[in-house]
Amino acid sequence: MTAIESYVERAPLPGLAGVVRTVWVQRTGATASVHRHLPTGGVEIHFPIGGRPQLLGPLTGPEIEIIPAGTALVGVRFWPGVAPLLTTVLDDLVDQRLGLAELWGSLADRLVEAVAGAGTPERALQLLQDHLLREFRPAAVRVDPLMRAAVQALMPWQPVTVDAVATHLALSPSQLRRRCLHAVGLSPKVLQRTLRFQGFLALAQAGANSVAGLAVDAGYADQAHLSRECLRLTGLTPRQLLGGDVDRCGCGHDHTASYRPFLAIRSRPPLRV
Repeated sequence: MTAIESYVERAPLPGLAGVVRTVWVQRTGATASVHRHLPTGGVEIHFPIGGRPQLLGPLTGPEIEIIPAGTALVGVRFWPGVAPLLTTVLDDLVDQRLGLAELWGSLADRLVEAVAGAGTPERALQLLQDHLLREFRPAAVRVDPLMRAAVQALMPWQPVTVDAVATHLALSPSQLRRRCLHAVGLSPKVLQRTLRFQGFLALAQAGANSVAGLAVDAGYADQAHLSRECLRLTGLTPRQLLGGDVDRCGCGHDHTASYRPFLAIRSRPPLRV
């Protein structure tokens, strides 16, 4: 088995920017491929063209997927705390995969038919995004305003404690934890650690001189701290994950569309409580 032959991320349609972090088109070649899904704090839709789409719940560790040869699929990654209409709360979906037909019924069947006849993966991705714009308008998307504020406060580069975030939102720590589990699927502390690691990956994508430098810039105590978190979240060391270099993803893909938002908030003023 080989690495993914082609994986291209891009920014979502403007109307989805507040709920979708990135979208992508993925293709495999003549052999089956291995893909390592990493925790991002959000849910994802994985939609193989001609196959059955799935929703991947929030991850707490790596998920290894074997993708058959000759597969073309499109994907959507939502921001933490945001999800399409579901019949359950997100803490029931942690580290789980569910068929969209289980969640959407006949709506998923109609979408499968439309995507199968799209002609190209790029057109299929457009159809999927158009569907999300129609069916999951902002008023219909499951969003807890306080949890959206909590996610923003827990994003990388913020030297803030979970208790401080709770105070900022006029919640007790236990209330913040309960609402975060319900809306995001993860506790505030686990979400903060996940987002910090996403910040590390954003810096690696942008280019840096050393793993030690990346660790400090991303908010880790030191390189050993980063290494422990990397093993916990990905199953690999930082150098294994990055392919021995720190100026690119080890898979060779361009994840700029996914990580640009993390870098854009680095200069944001710290949270005041």
